[in-house]
Amino acid sequence: MAKMYFKYGAMGSSKTAQALITKFNYEERGMKVWLLKPSTDTRDGDRIIRSRTGLQALARSIGLHTHIVEAYEKEGPADVIIVDECQFLSPEQIDQLRTLVDEKDIPILCFGLRTDFRTKMFPGSARLLEVADTITEIKTMCVCGNKAIVNARIDQNGHVIIQGEQVLLGGK
Repeated sequence: MAKMYFKYGAMGSSKTAQALITKFNYEERGMKVWLLKPSTDTRDGDRIIRSRTGLQALARSIGLHTHIVEAYEKEGPADVIIVDECQFLSPEQIDQLRTLVDEKDIPILCFGLRTDFRTKMFPGSARLLEVADTITEIKTMCVCGNKAIVNARIDQNGHVIIQGEQVLLGGK
C-alpha cells in the first residue's frame, strides 16, 4: 500500500537535494519517476529543479489550476511521484495527489516549507500536515549555530523583517 510523505524543513535544509537524490535512486532501479514543481517556482526556469549543491533535473511544471490526476492520466504511469516546493500547491492539488496514492497505489514524496518567514502556514503545507501518512522534518542549522526552526527574512542591515509578501523566490 502506497503512502504520502511530507518532508519539510527550513530554507537551506537540503530538501531539493534530497528530492533529486530520491529521484536518482528510483531511476537507478529502473523505475519511472514523475518529478513535479509548482509553476510559482520560476527561479531556475519553468522546468528545472536545482539544489544549492548543484544537482538539477527537468520537471513538469504544475500550474495553480492544473488538475494533477488528469495530468497524470495524460502523462502515463509512474512508479513514484516526487514534488519539490510543495508548499506552493493548492489544498485541492494536495487532495488530488492523495487521490493518486489511494486509487493508483503510487507513493508520493512532497518536499517543501511548512511556514513562511512570518511563521504563517502555507496552504499546501497545511493540507499536507492533515493528509500525509508520514511527516518528517529535515533538520538544518541556523547561522547562530542552533537548530533552525523557522525561516527568517533579513534586510541589508541584518535586521529580521516580519512584513511583506509571503513568497520571495531565490531567498537564502
